[in-house]
Amino acid sequence: MSRTSKTGDPNPSPLSRRNFLKGAGGVATGGVIAQGLLAGTLGEEGAAAGDVEELSGEVEIALEINGEPRKVKVEPRTTLLGALRDRLEPPLTGAKLVCDRGQCGACTVHVDGRPAYACMLLAVDLRGRKIRTIEGLGSPAALAPLQASFWKHDASMCGFCTPGFVMAIQACLEKNPRAGLAEIRAGCAGNACRCGTQPQIFAAALEAATQLSKGGK
Repeated sequence: MSRTSKTGDPNPSPLSRRNFLKGAGGVATGGVIAQGLLAGTLGEEGAAAGDVEELSGEVEIALEINGEPRKVKVEPRTTLLGALRDRLEPPLTGAKLVCDRGQCGACTVHVDGRPAYACMLLAVDLRGRKIRTIEGLGSPAALAPLQASFWKHDASMCGFCTPGFVMAIQACLEKNPRAGLAEIRAGCAGNACRCGTQPQIFAAALEAATQLSKGGK
């Protein structure tokens, strides 16, 4: 069920996107700014105009994930990460739930080609956006160059951070296939690895950059 209200409504829904973001805005903004990404993703159109779509209860929405339309039932407060891991059938569990507060980068996905923390975005705000997860990058039978390079350089230990690093670096290399170490470091600055595999991660990224800059796929 949905309805539209004007700014100043004395009885706004407690589960409206605006009210949710007021409570989590500080953390959410920090999570997005940490990577310098997705400016304006969180619903510019309605909020800027003073019109807010308010949803209550569980609703079915359509999301474009890895190039395919997927329908999923969510509550207005369900994050994209929660929708991917817990609401989709079959689920997409490549994006990892670790900190759940936009600080570790383990849940990094692409939204309209730009990396973002899935735990900091509401699923209902992603309608009409193009979402790509680690599952949409390659497969065990056909690894993407960056994934193959991670495997070659043994750039993972526990593996929880790995999908996020791959997606963050992939976005960096898609923007600039000739990216050097400084640019790659900046591109994944919002990702954390507790196991200390950063040297292998950067070696893998640089090798993939070399391959991509020469026209490799």
